[in-house]
Order: sequence, then C-alpha cells, then structure tokens
Amino acid sequence: MRLQEARRQLVAGNTTAAVVAEAVGYASATQFNREYRRTYGLPPGQDASLLRGRLTEARGRAD
Repeated sequence: MRLQEARRQLVAGNTTAAVVAEAVGYASATQFNREYRRTYGLPPGQDASLLRGRLTEARGRAD
C-alpha cells in the first residue's frame, strides 16, 4: 500500500522520490527506489513521467 500511495503522489504532484519515500514511511530513499523499481519495473521518476504522459494522452482523446 505504501508503494501505491507513493506512485499516486509522484504522478499527482511535482515532488521528488526522496520526499515521497519519507512521506509514505520509508527511512531510506535507496530502499524505496529499490522496492519501487522491483514492483513497477521502472525507477520512480521515470514511472511517474510515463504515467503522467499517458494520462495527458487519455485526456486528449476524451475531448
């Protein structure tokens, strides 16, 4: 659940992985990055950027 919330925060806001890691309860940004990449296949920043792009494309098609 921490990783899902972290992903939501990364996609929703202009923040860093280190800030989000702390906000969702990780003591180590390194551990957060490792677990995030294992779960989602990409580092947090790349994943959030990709997801934001997909959301923008989906909104464009809905108009």
